[in-house]
Amino acid sequence: MATPNRHLVAVIGAGPGGICASVLLKKRGIDDFVIIDQGDDFGGSWRDNHYPGLGVDVPGFTYQYSFARNPDWTRMFPTGPEVHRYHCDVAQRFGLNAHARWGRRVVREEWDDAAQTWVLHLDTGETVHAKYVISAIGAYLRAKDDPGIPGYSDFAGHVLRPNAWDHDYSLDGKRVGVIGTGASSVQITPAIAPLVDHLDVYQRTPVWALPKPDFAMNWFLRTGMALPGVGPLLSAIANIVVEIGLRIVYQTPRPIFRFGAPIFDRVARAVYRRYLRATVHSDAARTALMPDYGLLGKRPTLSNRFLQAFNRSNVGLIDTPIDKIVANGVVTADGTLREYDALVMATGYHLFSDPESYVEGAVVGRDGFDLGVFYNTERLQAYQSVAVPKLPNRWMLVGPYSWIGTGWHELVEISSTHAVNVIAATEAQGGQSVEVTAEAHDDYHRMIRRNDENIDYYFTTVNAGLRTYYVNSAGDMPYIRPTSLFGARRQSRNVDMSAYRITRSDRSSAAAVDSVDRDNTEVSA
Repeated sequence: MATPNRHLVAVIGAGPGGICASVLLKKRGIDDFVIIDQGDDFGGSWRDNHYPGLGVDVPGFTYQYSFARNPDWTRMFPTGPEVHRYHCDVAQRFGLNAHARWGRRVVREEWDDAAQTWVLHLDTGETVHAKYVISAIGAYLRAKDDPGIPGYSDFAGHVLRPNAWDHDYSLDGKRVGVIGTGASSVQITPAIAPLVDHLDVYQRTPVWALPKPDFAMNWFLRTGMALPGVGPLLSAIANIVVEIGLRIVYQTPRPIFRFGAPIFDRVARAVYRRYLRATVHSDAARTALMPDYGLLGKRPTLSNRFLQAFNRSNVGLIDTPIDKIVANGVVTADGTLREYDALVMATGYHLFSDPESYVEGAVVGRDGFDLGVFYNTERLQAYQSVAVPKLPNRWMLVGPYSWIGTGWHELVEISSTHAVNVIAATEAQGGQSVEVTAEAHDDYHRMIRRNDENIDYYFTTVNAGLRTYYVNSAGDMPYIRPTSLFGARRQSRNVDMSAYRITRSDRSSAAAVDSVDRDNTEVSA
């Protein structure tokens, strides 16, 4: 067993959230922190995913940190390798490499109440002691190894996965089956279709594939993006659009929303049906590709190539359910065997919004409180999406009800700013531990549930029975944060410390700090 390593802060994860939290710590003068990641570089899912066609589904000016704007994206919707380089460049610019410990996975987080610190147990057998923990493991925790299809392990050909793409395997002249029509399949399918001899796409549920307003960013456009104020202005406009959308969803009076939501979906389907008629040549393919659920029921995708791929003579769409996978191919429910050299398993990820993603014993706090048990019995919840009672000195950057409707960088800046500001306030008060109160946590969650009523109705009534990752196994929708974007930003910059209880270092008393001066809490971008 290695000698325990001690740090003021441990950041778990080196993806967009971990980079953001680390930069904000440095901006607050906190340099005693360690970044722990199971990979070998910064970037998170952009490091791990490198499949053909990978790219961002939002404009580049919304997919960046406010403190590290990038005017040099080569496309309006940047490609995956470019996004990965951006994150590595930001980490390099702010000197984060010296804080990183690669090739290590945290398998257990355990609060030591006597020492008032966290003990992180790593898969290497090492332990790391940290006063504070920021969990930045992201939203897409890991790809589903088991697609839930009988015989999937019997396939004797080559298996390709979005998060572990084998670039040494040539697809030239091969017969390939893509299982799934989610976001990764929408990008992979048109990217590999010109290479293969034949490609079949297995569809369980049609996906909304909307036109993507993408184009190359020439010298003139990049020069314009580099002008002072242009990037922030475009981001502000995007955020205003998001704010309006969020307010329409959660503030519309319930009777009006219940009347209008089905109409919205019917109109959207009518428009999309016309788009399919103009885009897909085959009547049979158009019929199969037409969703029978609402525009927002599953994650809509953006692509100018996915639907068009089904106009190719070497691409087929299979919507007959899969019965099983066998050594040489896929057997559908009608008994048809289709033989393949390779299968692409684009079957999704385990998400932060799934209770099952939180296992018993992985995070154990004060008085034996187990986060996995709590979330699997009491449902997902967290104060401001980041803090849970009985988990002192710990925050998660992508927690329950956290997605705020724009790029992930806005989300992680909000949650990171909250966490770093509470750490800074606790240190300024000479505190040993800080913990959100049960009262503040419960009040916040009740507000979330009230605001969630329209979203709940949309998924459970208007689109009842739809399999979507927006609805978890408990029937909740903890993916989306039903609050104001600008309000969430203000609350993270000016944290209401009356929601927390700080325990002094001498442990003689617990003090709840009523407020923190804005100058002490707001992080300058």
